Amino acid sequence: MSDNGFLQPADDGEVEVTNAGEQMVGLAGHIRSKFEDSENGRRYHEERWLQAYKNFRGIYDSTTQYRDSERSKVFIKITKTKVLAAYGQIADILFANKKFPIVVESTPVPEGIAEFAHLTGPLDQVQGPQQDPFGYAGDGRELPPGATEATTNFGKYEGMPLTEGPSNFGEPQVEPAREAARMLEKTIHDQLLDTNAVNVLRNAIFESSLLGTGIIKGPFNFYKRVHKWTKGEEGEREYTPEEKIVPRIEHVSIWDFHPDPSATNIEDCEYVIQRHRMSRQQLRNLINRPFFNLRAIENVLVRGPNYEDKYYEDTIREEDTQPNHNENRFEVLEYWGVLDANFAREVGLELPDTVSELDQVQINAWVCGSEVIRCVLNPFTPARIPFHAFPYEINPYQIWGVGVAENMEDAQMLMNGHVRMAIDNLALAGNLVFDVDEASLVPGQNFDIFPGKVFRRQSGVTGTAINGLKFPNTAPENIQMYQIARQLSDEETGIPSIMHGQTGVTGTGRTASGLSMLLSSGNLSIKTVIKNIDDYLLKPLGEAFFQWNMQYNDKSPEIIGDLEIKPRGTSAVMQKEVRTQRLTTLLQTIANPMLAPFIKIPNLVKELAISQDIDPDLLVNDMEEAKLYAEMLKGLQNAQQGTGPSGGAADQQPAGMGSPEQLPDGPPPNDNSGVGNGTIGTGNVPASGESGFTGQSPQPQE
Repeated sequence: MSDNGFLQPADDGEVEVTNAGEQMVGLAGHIRSKFEDSENGRRYHEERWLQAYKNFRGIYDSTTQYRDSERSKVFIKITKTKVLAAYGQIADILFANKKFPIVVESTPVPEGIAEFAHLTGPLDQVQGPQQDPFGYAGDGRELPPGATEATTNFGKYEGMPLTEGPSNFGEPQVEPAREAARMLEKTIHDQLLDTNAVNVLRNAIFESSLLGTGIIKGPFNFYKRVHKWTKGEEGEREYTPEEKIVPRIEHVSIWDFHPDPSATNIEDCEYVIQRHRMSRQQLRNLINRPFFNLRAIENVLVRGPNYEDKYYEDTIREEDTQPNHNENRFEVLEYWGVLDANFAREVGLELPDTVSELDQVQINAWVCGSEVIRCVLNPFTPARIPFHAFPYEINPYQIWGVGVAENMEDAQMLMNGHVRMAIDNLALAGNLVFDVDEASLVPGQNFDIFPGKVFRRQSGVTGTAINGLKFPNTAPENIQMYQIARQLSDEETGIPSIMHGQTGVTGTGRTASGLSMLLSSGNLSIKTVIKNIDDYLLKPLGEAFFQWNMQYNDKSPEIIGDLEIKPRGTSAVMQKEVRTQRLTTLLQTIANPMLAPFIKIPNLVKELAISQDIDPDLLVNDMEEAKLYAEMLKGLQNAQQGTGPSGGAADQQPAGMGSPEQLPDGPPPNDNSGVGNGTIGTGNVPASGESGFTGQSPQPQE
């Protein structure tokens, strides 16, 4: 055992087993009891999710009661349309800019790093490598009273002749805290891109829209293989891959997520259990992961599969036709939560002496049957439960949210009922029912009806032996009730039908401004959902990535300081057309030279590019690049105007080509006096398609 409680590999390649093997069974029983408590606590919610899933898939279950006269079993899947509309709109808002919606900024009063710094001398005074921040007595670098080492921390500018504080007006200054925040943001975005985090988040958003809650797990250490080829001694290419540690997140299905039943959010949970359904191969692969007990896994494999289906799994996995699908599966419980210090010592975990018997410690344990296949202390610093649960719509006093399908459950039931009634009625109203007086007909005739059929009558009045009866058509009333129920679904979900392609829009939606108003009002409910994602997922996930980088990232030492994670999902909710129009109006406003200094023009141009689905990093220059391109354009304009590097005039064009030679006593070059008297214009260049003349023949100059 190591000092932190991890099981360490032994010399023979196997994993050490603690001398408290019999107590491990007690730990397995403890985790199993917690799992059963969580299952019982969420039973009502499982029924809600199961009904929502059936409405999404268009499945009638045994709880749906039909009348004996009903024939139609049609299901109108408006729930599916609404769920996909909500999912698509959220995904489009969050990832429209092709960038993960997380921004890192320094706090208003950063600690541990300077907010501003300026030069105290020329840069050539920098000598040698960076010195240590502590030094020794008598080195001439004593700190004044009240100063700390943190006040001299300048991040990547360390070692330069800098002094903390803003510079004088016009003098250069740097912002170490802002640079550190930018570096962390860039690092996190690169890590999210490496691990395909956008697709993982999309899966969680879909489940949140459908069932009300999405679950993200992580970040965890993941060894990613970087493919590289190098040239050998003889010039041939050799495949030399490298492995690097990156943080990876995973999507956890809500059906496999079992939190503390008394908690209202993740921070309030004492424990969280994830239920795994593993094959033999997946269970064997755990041996290659750190700190798993080889002998315990072998014991589990020898005992055979132990997975048992829950009552809802046949429906969500649609495995009714596969009776033997679980013959090779194992149920593994992954436990993250607290454990009494006394109990932890009994099961073999080594704890510091400062931990008293009454304290609790955070652990991670994996249990399969009665075997504990992994038991370690929580490896994260600070200790945290690595799960993030975010609701689509907040359910007060519950960790579980409310999804689109549950909101429109009643409307879906009404739509199905009235459409079934309309179809059954049309089956009667669209056909004739015959009233036959057999006493008036010759006996033994066939009553099949077809064109040209002849019935032989032996008595009675003509036309009274056979009568066709037509039932009243009540389908229009039922369809009207269906339309009302569909509109009710718009109200219940907050997603207007216009958001997912409703045709035949009349009234306000006929004009562009009216349509924009409808779309903006439809975004109010989605804005609330995006805010929930910001608060419950993006911000804690960004903080978890920051903590991971502080603990495991040794390649970016410049990530320091007091940083703040800011989610930017809500800022993208505004309709792009409206946002583009407002930004364009602001850009036109700053054409006034007196207002231009008060606007951050580079940021304005970037936001304008983002609102038009343009990547600002590809098309918009930063300040330094803008200066460079401005100089290039200035030089190009000078070359086109015929001015040399010294500012003197270049060779003039021949007379008659729009730039006649200037006579000593003639008008100045910008004078337009020649226009209108028959001479060639010497003022503005004529527009395309114009001849450059005033309508008269050119006259020779006097």
